[in-house]
Amino acid sequence: MNNLKKLGLAVAGSTLVASSAYAGALDVSGNAKISMKSADDDEVTGNSFSMDKGIKFTGSGDLDNGMSVSYLYKMSDSSHTSSNVLIDMGDAGVAGVGRGNSGAGIRTVRYALPTAGEEVWDDVDTDDNGIVGTGDTNALYYSNTFGGVSFSGSYHKDDDTEKSFALTYSGLTDGLTIGYGGAEVGSTQDQMTMFVKYTMGGLTAAYQVAELDNAGATADEDATGMAVSFAVNESLSVSYGVWDVDMGTGVDEESSGVSASYTSGGMTIGLVSNATDNVAGGTANEDTFKEVSVSFAF
Repeated sequence: MNNLKKLGLAVAGSTLVASSAYAGALDVSGNAKISMKSADDDEVTGNSFSMDKGIKFTGSGDLDNGMSVSYLYKMSDSSHTSSNVLIDMGDAGVAGVGRGNSGAGIRTVRYALPTAGEEVWDDVDTDDNGIVGTGDTNALYYSNTFGGVSFSGSYHKDDDTEKSFALTYSGLTDGLTIGYGGAEVGSTQDQMTMFVKYTMGGLTAAYQVAELDNAGATADEDATGMAVSFAVNESLSVSYGVWDVDMGTGVDEESSGVSASYTSGGMTIGLVSNATDNVAGGTANEDTFKEVSVSFAF
């Protein structure tokens, strides 16, 4: 009886080994971030200390026809944030299906300004005023490069069909990247953004504009932003940026922020100080946000 059990285990073990030889590789990585945050005194902030944690699964494998398949699944605090399945077809491009922050199309150029930490509106504007971006729950993705121009597109079928694309090009001169993105959200909204970014040594500077053209009585929105970042050395980076949004109220929402980060191995110390005047286009609304954080990657 014992011999039969041992034989069964040996056969099962051989089967597992044989199967794994044809399976793709699976990698697991994660992060943990401890933060101390402060905001305006008139806001309910609760405990100023917080901890964010995430885990990411990535897998890939080769097909017999020379193509390859990759998989991504990300979680943050036990909640799904993004995932995709992509097929790399070589010169024919990469196609697949995804959802969440792994998006394609206009999402890839939504905020092209350099930063050592967070976007300048982060945690001071609940509207998340990058302004452009489409839904991506089970959206179709496609990307490829044509003559040096990188293309990324997405198609999301919902109550309002959403189609978007992004183009980037870095072949004009060393260090210079230009980009353009557009989106159509059914018959209710058109989106556009474009940027120019230049890097020389440790210095990166960028300028970006974005537009939302809404149908009906909803006011259009226009945004303009500039930012500069500097890598002091391989470990330390600093940045400063501004982002102004015209919401059609006659008063612009004006955001600015300073960030710094220091990395040592898998540990990063971050500093963020953001401020927004005229939040949501209201003259009486001003928000500030400061954060000190320590994050670990593993």
